[in-house]
Amino acid sequence: MDSSKRKFLVLSGLTVASTLYGSNNKNTPKDPASPNVKAGTKSNKAPLPDTSKPRVLVLGGGWSGLSIAKTITTFAPDADVILVERRQEFISCPVSNLWLVDKVDLEYITHDYLQAARNYNYTFFNATAIGLDKKNRILKTSEGDIGFDYLVLSPGIDYDYSRWTTDTALITRLKQEYPAGFIPGSEHITLKNKIHNFKEGNFILTVPGGNYRCLPAPYERACLIADYFKQKKLKAKVIILDENNAITIKKKGFSSAFEELYRDYIEYIPNAALTSIDLDKKIVTTEMDEFEFADAAFYPRVRGAKIIETMGFAKDAKDMMEGNINPLTYEVEGEKNIFIAGDARPMGFSKSGNTSNTEGKYVGRLIAQRINKGKAPKWESPITLCFSAVSTKPENAIFIYTKYAFDKKDKSIKNAKFIDWKLFSFTETMSSENWKKDGSKDAASIYSWSSALYFDMFGPK
Repeated sequence: MDSSKRKFLVLSGLTVASTLYGSNNKNTPKDPASPNVKAGTKSNKAPLPDTSKPRVLVLGGGWSGLSIAKTITTFAPDADVILVERRQEFISCPVSNLWLVDKVDLEYITHDYLQAARNYNYTFFNATAIGLDKKNRILKTSEGDIGFDYLVLSPGIDYDYSRWTTDTALITRLKQEYPAGFIPGSEHITLKNKIHNFKEGNFILTVPGGNYRCLPAPYERACLIADYFKQKKLKAKVIILDENNAITIKKKGFSSAFEELYRDYIEYIPNAALTSIDLDKKIVTTEMDEFEFADAAFYPRVRGAKIIETMGFAKDAKDMMEGNINPLTYEVEGEKNIFIAGDARPMGFSKSGNTSNTEGKYVGRLIAQRINKGKAPKWESPITLCFSAVSTKPENAIFIYTKYAFDKKDKSIKNAKFIDWKLFSFTETMSSENWKKDGSKDAASIYSWSSALYFDMFGPK
Protein backbone atom coordinates (compact mmCIF):
# COMPACT_ATOMS: atom_id res chain seq x y z
CA MET A 1 0.00 0.00 0.00
CA ASP A 2 1.48 3.40 -0.96
CA SER A 3 1.92 6.14 1.60
CA SER A 4 -0.94 8.34 0.33
CA LYS A 5 -3.47 5.52 0.70
CA ARG A 6 -2.14 4.61 4.15
CA LYS A 7 -2.40 8.23 5.33
CA PHE A 8 -5.93 8.52 3.95
CA LEU A 9 -7.07 5.38 5.77
CA VAL A 10 -5.46 6.50 9.02
CA LEU A 11 -7.12 9.91 8.81
CA SER A 12 -10.48 8.30 8.02
CA GLY A 13 -10.18 6.01 11.04
CA LEU A 14 -9.55 8.90 13.38
CA THR A 15 -13.03 10.31 12.92
CA VAL A 16 -15.06 7.12 12.61
CA ALA A 17 -15.40 7.02 16.40
CA SER A 18 -17.26 10.34 16.48
CA THR A 19 -20.18 10.21 18.90
CA LEU A 20 -22.09 12.68 16.77
CA TYR A 21 -23.33 10.24 14.17
CA GLY A 22 -24.89 7.52 16.31
CA SER A 23 -27.74 5.15 15.49
CA ASN A 24 -31.29 6.23 14.75
CA ASN A 25 -33.50 6.96 17.73
CA LYS A 26 -37.18 6.25 17.04
CA ASN A 27 -38.44 7.53 20.38
CA THR A 28 -40.59 10.63 20.48
CA PRO A 29 -38.70 13.44 22.27
CA LYS A 30 -39.89 14.33 25.72
CA ASP A 31 -40.26 17.97 24.76
CA PRO A 32 -42.80 18.23 21.92
CA ALA A 33 -41.90 21.90 21.51
CA SER A 34 -38.43 20.89 20.27
CA PRO A 35 -37.81 22.02 16.68
CA ASN A 36 -36.95 18.40 15.93
CA VAL A 37 -40.53 17.19 15.78
CA LYS A 38 -44.08 18.40 15.54
CA ALA A 39 -46.10 17.70 18.68
CA GLY A 40 -48.19 14.55 18.55
CA THR A 41 -46.30 12.92 15.66
CA LYS A 42 -44.10 9.86 15.59
CA SER A 43 -40.43 10.61 15.31
CA ASN A 44 -37.26 9.21 13.83
CA LYS A 45 -35.41 11.83 15.81
CA ALA A 46 -31.71 12.31 15.24
CA PRO A 47 -29.50 11.77 18.32
CA LEU A 48 -29.22 15.45 19.14
CA PRO A 49 -30.23 17.27 22.32
CA ASP A 50 -33.45 19.25 22.34
CA THR A 51 -33.09 23.00 22.39
CA SER A 52 -35.17 26.13 22.83
CA LYS A 53 -32.62 28.16 20.88
CA PRO A 54 -33.15 29.08 17.23
CA ARG A 55 -31.71 26.16 15.30
CA VAL A 56 -29.76 26.62 12.08
CA LEU A 57 -28.91 23.61 9.91
CA VAL A 58 -26.08 24.04 7.42
CA LEU A 59 -26.11 21.21 4.91
CA GLY A 60 -22.66 20.74 3.40
CA GLY A 61 -19.22 21.10 4.97
CA GLY A 62 -17.31 22.65 2.09
CA TRP A 63 -15.68 26.07 1.99
CA SER A 64 -19.09 27.75 2.03
CA GLY A 65 -20.78 25.66 4.73
CA LEU A 66 -17.81 25.89 7.10
CA SER A 67 -17.65 29.66 6.69
CA ILE A 68 -21.40 30.06 7.22
CA ALA A 69 -21.49 27.90 10.37
CA LYS A 70 -18.55 29.77 11.92
CA THR A 71 -19.95 33.20 11.05
CA ILE A 72 -23.40 32.51 12.48
CA THR A 73 -22.00 31.37 15.84
CA THR A 74 -19.69 34.39 15.89
CA PHE A 75 -22.49 36.93 15.39
CA ALA A 76 -25.36 35.00 16.98
CA PRO A 77 -23.71 33.01 19.78
CA ASP A 78 -27.07 31.94 21.22
CA ALA A 79 -28.04 30.09 18.04
CA ASP A 80 -27.90 26.29 17.90
CA VAL A 81 -25.90 25.70 14.70
CA ILE A 82 -25.52 22.19 13.29
CA LEU A 83 -23.27 21.40 10.32
CA VAL A 84 -24.62 18.30 8.52
CA GLU A 85 -21.97 16.65 6.36
CA ARG A 86 -21.71 13.12 4.94
CA ARG A 87 -17.91 13.03 4.86
CA GLN A 88 -15.97 12.25 8.02
CA GLU A 89 -13.10 14.59 7.23
CA PHE A 90 -12.54 17.59 4.98
CA ILE A 91 -10.29 17.20 1.95
CA SER A 92 -9.60 20.39 0.04
CA CYS A 93 -10.02 20.70 -3.73
CA PRO A 94 -7.91 23.89 -3.78
CA VAL A 95 -4.21 22.89 -3.58
CA SER A 96 -5.06 19.25 -4.42
CA ASN A 97 -3.34 19.54 -7.80
CA LEU A 98 -0.06 20.05 -5.92
CA TRP A 99 -0.81 16.95 -3.87
CA LEU A 100 -1.24 14.95 -7.09
CA VAL A 101 2.44 15.56 -7.92
CA ASP A 102 3.78 15.24 -4.35
CA LYS A 103 4.36 18.94 -3.63
CA VAL A 104 2.22 18.83 -0.47
CA ASP A 105 1.32 15.99 1.90
CA LEU A 106 -2.18 14.63 2.30
CA GLU A 107 -2.27 16.05 5.84
CA TYR A 108 -1.91 19.55 4.41
CA ILE A 109 -5.21 19.40 2.51
CA THR A 110 -7.08 17.17 5.02
CA HIS A 111 -8.75 18.73 8.06
CA ASP A 112 -10.89 17.80 11.06
CA TYR A 113 -14.58 18.77 11.15
CA LEU A 114 -14.70 18.11 14.89
CA GLN A 115 -11.87 20.59 15.40
CA ALA A 116 -13.84 23.29 13.59
CA ALA A 117 -16.98 22.49 15.60
CA ARG A 118 -15.09 22.68 18.90
CA ASN A 119 -13.31 25.91 18.04
CA TYR A 120 -16.39 27.74 16.78
CA ASN A 121 -19.03 26.32 19.12
CA TYR A 122 -21.32 24.51 16.71
CA THR A 123 -22.22 20.82 16.27
CA PHE A 124 -20.80 18.58 13.55
CA PHE A 125 -23.35 15.92 12.58
CA ASN A 126 -22.01 13.21 10.30
CA ALA A 127 -24.97 12.15 8.13
CA THR A 128 -26.35 12.20 4.60
CA ALA A 129 -29.41 14.31 3.79
CA ILE A 130 -32.15 12.21 2.19
CA GLY A 131 -35.17 14.50 2.14
CA LEU A 132 -37.01 17.47 3.53
CA ASP A 133 -40.38 18.06 5.17
CA LYS A 134 -40.80 21.73 4.29
CA LYS A 135 -44.17 22.08 6.00
CA ASN A 136 -42.93 20.91 9.39
CA ARG A 137 -39.37 22.27 8.90
CA ILE A 138 -37.64 18.91 9.28
CA LEU A 139 -34.48 17.77 7.48
CA LYS A 140 -34.44 14.00 6.99
CA THR A 141 -31.02 12.39 7.19
CA SER A 142 -29.51 8.90 7.23
CA GLU A 143 -29.08 9.31 11.00
CA GLY A 144 -32.52 10.67 11.83
CA ASP A 145 -34.73 13.74 11.48
CA ILE A 146 -33.66 17.21 12.58
CA GLY A 147 -36.04 20.12 13.03
CA PHE A 148 -34.88 23.61 12.12
CA ASP A 149 -35.76 27.27 12.13
CA TYR A 150 -33.23 28.16 9.43
CA LEU A 151 -31.77 25.91 6.72
CA VAL A 152 -28.77 26.61 4.51
CA LEU A 153 -28.20 24.28 1.56
CA SER A 154 -24.57 24.24 0.55
CA PRO A 155 -24.18 20.75 -0.95
CA GLY A 156 -21.80 21.65 -3.80
CA ILE A 157 -21.92 20.14 -7.27
CA ASP A 158 -22.76 16.93 -9.06
CA TYR A 159 -21.44 15.98 -12.48
CA ASP A 160 -23.64 16.15 -15.57
CA TYR A 161 -22.66 13.49 -18.11
CA SER A 162 -25.90 13.87 -20.10
CA ARG A 163 -24.32 16.11 -22.73
CA TRP A 164 -21.94 13.25 -23.59
CA THR A 165 -24.18 10.23 -23.18
CA THR A 166 -27.33 8.87 -21.57
CA ASP A 167 -25.90 5.34 -21.47
CA THR A 168 -25.86 4.55 -17.74
CA ALA A 169 -23.31 1.75 -18.21
CA LEU A 170 -20.91 4.18 -19.89
CA ILE A 171 -21.52 6.86 -17.25
CA THR A 172 -20.78 4.33 -14.51
CA ARG A 173 -17.51 3.38 -16.21
CA LEU A 174 -16.53 7.02 -16.68
CA LYS A 175 -17.12 7.74 -13.00
CA GLN A 176 -15.26 4.66 -11.80
CA GLU A 177 -12.44 4.29 -14.33
CA TYR A 178 -11.82 7.89 -15.41
CA PRO A 179 -13.08 10.20 -12.62
CA ALA A 180 -12.92 13.95 -13.11
CA GLY A 181 -11.14 14.62 -9.82
CA PHE A 182 -13.11 17.72 -8.84
CA ILE A 183 -15.08 16.20 -5.96
CA PRO A 184 -12.59 15.54 -3.13
CA GLY A 185 -11.74 12.07 -1.90
CA SER A 186 -11.45 8.83 -3.83
CA GLU A 187 -11.44 10.58 -7.21
CA HIS A 188 -8.22 12.36 -6.27
CA ILE A 189 -6.55 9.17 -5.05
CA THR A 190 -7.45 7.41 -8.29
CA LEU A 191 -6.13 10.31 -10.35
CA LYS A 192 -2.88 10.47 -8.39
CA ASN A 193 -2.28 6.77 -8.96
CA LYS A 194 -2.98 7.23 -12.68
CA ILE A 195 -0.35 9.97 -12.90
CA HIS A 196 2.30 8.12 -10.91
CA ASN A 197 1.78 4.84 -12.77
CA PHE A 198 1.67 6.38 -16.25
CA LYS A 199 4.24 4.97 -18.69
CA GLU A 200 3.75 6.56 -22.11
CA GLY A 201 1.21 7.84 -24.61
CA ASN A 202 -1.58 10.40 -24.44
CA PHE A 203 -3.16 11.46 -21.16
CA ILE A 204 -6.43 13.26 -21.92
CA LEU A 205 -7.96 15.96 -19.74
CA THR A 206 -11.25 17.62 -20.63
CA VAL A 207 -12.44 21.13 -19.77
CA PRO A 208 -16.23 21.55 -19.54
CA GLY A 209 -18.27 24.48 -20.75
CA GLY A 210 -20.48 26.60 -18.55
CA ASN A 211 -19.64 27.71 -15.03
CA TYR A 212 -17.70 24.69 -13.81
CA ARG A 213 -15.93 24.22 -10.49
CA CYS A 214 -12.64 26.15 -10.35
CA LEU A 215 -12.15 27.66 -13.80
CA PRO A 216 -8.32 27.59 -13.89
CA ALA A 217 -7.89 24.19 -12.22
CA PRO A 218 -7.97 22.00 -15.38
CA TYR A 219 -5.22 24.11 -16.95
CA GLU A 220 -3.17 24.10 -13.75
CA ARG A 221 -3.59 20.34 -13.54
CA ALA A 222 -2.40 19.96 -17.12
CA CYS A 223 0.72 22.00 -16.33
CA LEU A 224 1.56 20.00 -13.22
CA ILE A 225 0.99 16.62 -14.87
CA ALA A 226 3.13 17.71 -17.83
CA ASP A 227 5.77 18.95 -15.38
CA TYR A 228 5.76 15.52 -13.69
CA PHE A 229 6.02 13.66 -17.02
CA LYS A 230 8.83 15.99 -18.11
CA GLN A 231 10.82 15.39 -14.93
CA LYS A 232 10.37 11.62 -15.36
CA LYS A 233 11.40 11.95 -19.02
CA LEU A 234 8.37 9.98 -20.18
CA LYS A 235 7.28 9.69 -23.78
CA ALA A 236 3.98 11.22 -22.83
CA LYS A 237 1.70 14.08 -23.77
CA VAL A 238 -1.18 15.77 -21.98
CA ILE A 239 -3.99 16.51 -24.45
CA ILE A 240 -6.43 19.17 -23.25
CA LEU A 241 -9.80 18.91 -24.97
CA ASP A 242 -11.48 22.20 -24.10
CA GLU A 243 -15.18 22.61 -24.79
CA ASN A 244 -14.66 26.40 -24.72
CA ASN A 245 -13.29 28.40 -27.64
CA ALA A 246 -10.26 29.54 -25.60
CA ILE A 247 -8.67 29.19 -22.18
CA THR A 248 -11.35 30.52 -19.86
CA ILE A 249 -9.17 32.37 -17.33
CA LYS A 250 -5.53 33.46 -16.90
CA LYS A 251 -5.17 32.89 -20.63
CA LYS A 252 -1.87 34.72 -21.04
CA GLY A 253 -0.18 32.90 -18.17
CA PHE A 254 -1.33 29.42 -19.11
CA SER A 255 -0.75 29.90 -22.84
CA SER A 256 2.83 31.00 -22.27
CA ALA A 257 3.43 28.07 -19.91
CA PHE A 258 2.06 25.60 -22.47
CA GLU A 259 4.29 27.05 -25.16
CA GLU A 260 7.51 27.74 -23.28
CA LEU A 261 7.59 25.02 -20.62
CA TYR A 262 5.61 22.16 -22.13
CA ARG A 263 5.75 22.49 -25.89
CA ASP A 264 6.52 18.76 -26.20
CA TYR A 265 4.23 17.70 -23.37
CA ILE A 266 0.96 19.62 -23.77
CA GLU A 267 -1.36 19.86 -26.76
CA TYR A 268 -4.18 22.34 -26.22
CA ILE A 269 -7.28 21.97 -28.42
CA PRO A 270 -10.19 24.45 -28.07
CA ASN A 271 -13.76 23.95 -29.32
CA ALA A 272 -13.37 20.27 -28.56
CA ALA A 273 -16.62 19.07 -27.04
CA LEU A 274 -16.78 15.28 -27.01
CA THR A 275 -19.27 13.64 -29.37
CA SER A 276 -18.45 10.00 -28.59
CA ILE A 277 -16.36 8.02 -26.11
CA ASP A 278 -15.14 4.46 -26.71
CA LEU A 279 -13.50 3.23 -23.51
CA ASP A 280 -12.73 -0.22 -24.92
CA LYS A 281 -10.81 1.13 -27.89
CA LYS A 282 -9.65 4.13 -25.83
CA ILE A 283 -10.71 6.66 -28.44
CA VAL A 284 -12.67 9.88 -27.97
CA THR A 285 -14.20 11.85 -30.83
CA THR A 286 -14.96 15.53 -31.22
CA GLU A 287 -16.70 17.26 -34.12
CA MET A 288 -13.31 17.80 -35.77
CA ASP A 289 -11.11 14.84 -34.85
CA GLU A 290 -10.56 11.70 -32.81
CA PHE A 291 -7.92 11.05 -30.17
CA GLU A 292 -6.42 7.87 -28.80
CA PHE A 293 -5.43 7.82 -25.16
CA ALA A 294 -3.53 5.62 -22.75
CA ASP A 295 -5.30 7.16 -19.76
CA ALA A 296 -7.56 10.09 -18.96
CA ALA A 297 -9.61 12.09 -16.48
CA PHE A 298 -12.91 13.15 -18.04
CA TYR A 299 -14.34 16.31 -16.49
CA PRO A 300 -17.98 16.73 -17.64
CA ARG A 301 -20.14 19.78 -17.12
CA VAL A 302 -21.25 20.40 -13.57
CA ARG A 303 -24.65 21.03 -12.05
CA GLY A 304 -26.04 21.95 -8.68
CA ALA A 305 -26.19 18.94 -6.34
CA LYS A 306 -29.26 16.88 -7.16
CA ILE A 307 -30.49 17.05 -3.55
CA ILE A 308 -31.67 20.58 -4.39
CA GLU A 309 -34.07 19.13 -6.97
CA THR A 310 -35.04 16.29 -4.63
CA MET A 311 -36.07 18.85 -2.02
CA GLY A 312 -38.16 20.71 -4.59
CA PHE A 313 -36.17 23.94 -4.81
CA ALA A 314 -35.36 23.78 -8.52
CA LYS A 315 -37.15 22.25 -11.47
CA ASP A 316 -33.78 21.44 -12.98
CA ALA A 317 -30.48 22.31 -11.33
CA LYS A 318 -28.56 21.04 -14.35
CA ASP A 319 -27.46 24.48 -15.52
CA MET A 320 -27.56 25.93 -12.00
CA MET A 321 -29.56 28.85 -13.34
CA GLU A 322 -33.06 27.51 -12.78
CA GLY A 323 -33.20 27.72 -8.99
CA ASN A 324 -35.33 30.66 -7.88
CA ILE A 325 -33.31 32.30 -5.14
CA ASN A 326 -32.98 35.93 -4.22
CA PRO A 327 -29.57 37.01 -5.58
CA LEU A 328 -28.98 39.44 -2.71
CA THR A 329 -30.13 37.31 0.24
CA TYR A 330 -29.59 33.77 -1.16
CA GLU A 331 -33.06 32.92 0.15
CA VAL A 332 -35.22 30.50 -1.84
CA GLU A 333 -38.18 32.38 -3.28
CA GLY A 334 -41.33 31.50 -1.34
CA GLU A 335 -39.41 29.64 1.38
CA LYS A 336 -38.64 31.93 4.28
CA ASN A 337 -35.31 31.27 6.03
CA ILE A 338 -34.17 28.59 3.58
CA PHE A 339 -31.03 29.53 1.66
CA ILE A 340 -28.79 28.12 -1.09
CA ALA A 341 -25.10 29.04 -1.08
CA GLY A 342 -21.70 27.87 -2.30
CA ASP A 343 -21.08 26.10 -5.59
CA ALA A 344 -24.73 24.98 -5.76
CA ARG A 345 -26.03 28.57 -5.98
CA PRO A 346 -27.54 29.62 -9.30
CA MET A 347 -25.66 32.95 -9.46
CA GLY A 348 -22.68 32.91 -11.74
CA PHE A 349 -19.90 33.61 -9.28
CA SER A 350 -16.73 31.61 -9.73
CA LYS A 351 -17.05 28.18 -8.13
CA SER A 352 -13.88 28.42 -6.09
CA GLY A 353 -12.85 28.03 -2.47
CA ASN A 354 -12.09 31.66 -1.75
CA THR A 355 -15.34 32.78 -3.42
CA SER A 356 -17.41 30.40 -1.30
CA ASN A 357 -15.54 31.29 1.90
CA THR A 358 -16.05 35.04 1.53
CA GLU A 359 -19.62 34.58 0.33
CA GLY A 360 -20.27 32.43 3.40
CA LYS A 361 -19.28 35.26 5.70
CA TYR A 362 -21.96 37.49 4.16
CA VAL A 363 -24.65 34.78 4.25
CA GLY A 364 -23.71 33.90 7.84
CA ARG A 365 -23.98 37.52 8.98
CA LEU A 366 -27.33 37.90 7.23
CA ILE A 367 -28.76 34.86 9.05
CA ALA A 368 -27.24 35.99 12.35
CA GLN A 369 -28.90 39.37 11.98
CA ARG A 370 -32.26 37.71 11.37
CA ILE A 371 -31.81 35.66 14.52
CA ASN A 372 -30.85 38.81 16.42
CA LYS A 373 -33.78 40.68 14.83
CA GLY A 374 -31.37 43.32 13.61
CA LYS A 375 -30.95 45.19 10.35
CA ALA A 376 -29.82 43.06 7.42
CA PRO A 377 -26.23 43.70 6.32
CA LYS A 378 -25.63 45.47 3.03
CA TRP A 379 -24.91 43.11 0.16
CA GLU A 380 -21.22 42.44 -0.31
CA SER A 381 -19.53 40.88 -3.28
CA PRO A 382 -17.72 37.61 -2.71
CA ILE A 383 -14.03 37.70 -3.59
CA THR A 384 -12.37 35.35 -6.01
CA LEU A 385 -8.68 35.08 -5.15
CA CYS A 386 -7.04 32.21 -6.96
CA PHE A 387 -3.43 31.05 -7.32
CA SER A 388 -2.47 28.49 -9.97
CA ALA A 389 0.85 26.68 -10.09
CA VAL A 390 2.35 26.27 -13.56
CA SER A 391 5.51 24.37 -12.58
CA THR A 392 7.23 22.76 -9.60
CA LYS A 393 10.94 22.92 -10.47
CA PRO A 394 11.26 25.87 -10.30
CA GLU A 395 8.00 26.49 -8.49
CA ASN A 396 6.08 29.18 -10.37
CA ALA A 397 2.47 30.34 -10.25
CA ILE A 398 0.01 32.95 -11.51
CA PHE A 399 -2.97 34.54 -9.78
CA ILE A 400 -6.20 36.48 -10.25
CA TYR A 401 -8.30 38.60 -7.88
CA THR A 402 -11.79 39.79 -8.69
CA LYS A 403 -15.02 41.07 -7.15
CA TYR A 404 -18.46 41.25 -8.71
CA ALA A 405 -21.02 43.96 -9.42
CA PHE A 406 -24.81 43.70 -9.33
CA ASP A 407 -26.83 45.71 -11.84
CA LYS A 408 -30.14 46.47 -10.12
CA LYS A 409 -31.50 48.69 -12.88
CA ASP A 410 -31.90 46.31 -15.78
CA LYS A 411 -30.65 43.04 -14.26
CA SER A 412 -28.30 42.57 -17.16
CA ILE A 413 -24.70 41.51 -17.48
CA LYS A 414 -22.06 44.10 -18.24
CA ASN A 415 -18.54 43.29 -19.44
CA ALA A 416 -18.96 39.54 -18.97
CA LYS A 417 -15.87 37.79 -20.23
CA PHE A 418 -16.53 34.11 -20.60
CA ILE A 419 -19.66 32.92 -18.82
CA ASP A 420 -23.32 33.49 -19.59
CA TRP A 421 -24.03 35.00 -16.19
CA LYS A 422 -27.26 36.54 -14.97
CA LEU A 423 -27.32 39.67 -12.83
CA PHE A 424 -23.61 39.85 -12.04
CA SER A 425 -20.41 40.97 -13.75
CA PHE A 426 -16.71 41.36 -13.08
CA THR A 427 -15.36 44.41 -11.32
CA GLU A 428 -12.05 45.30 -9.65
CA THR A 429 -10.19 42.52 -11.45
CA MET A 430 -6.42 42.23 -10.95
CA SER A 431 -4.09 39.49 -12.09
CA SER A 432 -0.44 38.49 -12.30
CA GLU A 433 0.30 36.14 -15.17
CA ASN A 434 4.02 36.65 -15.72
CA TRP A 435 5.23 33.42 -14.14
CA LYS A 436 8.79 34.10 -15.31
CA LYS A 437 8.98 37.37 -13.37
CA ASP A 438 6.56 37.02 -10.44
CA GLY A 439 6.01 33.26 -10.42
CA SER A 440 8.11 32.30 -7.42
CA LYS A 441 6.41 34.98 -5.30
CA ASP A 442 2.97 33.79 -6.41
CA ALA A 443 3.95 30.16 -5.75
CA ALA A 444 4.89 31.05 -2.18
CA SER A 445 1.57 32.85 -1.83
CA ILE A 446 -0.30 29.61 -2.56
CA TYR A 447 0.82 28.22 0.79
CA SER A 448 0.32 31.38 2.84
CA TRP A 449 -3.14 31.83 1.28
CA SER A 450 -4.27 28.23 1.80
CA SER A 451 -2.86 28.00 5.33
CA ALA A 452 -4.70 31.20 6.30
CA LEU A 453 -8.00 29.94 4.86
CA TYR A 454 -7.68 26.52 6.49
CA PHE A 455 -7.06 28.25 9.82
CA ASP A 456 -10.03 30.53 9.21
CA MET A 457 -12.35 27.54 8.69
CA PHE A 458 -10.95 25.13 11.30
CA GLY A 459 -9.13 27.26 13.88
CA PRO A 460 -6.24 26.08 16.07
CA LYS A 461 -5.51 22.40 16.65
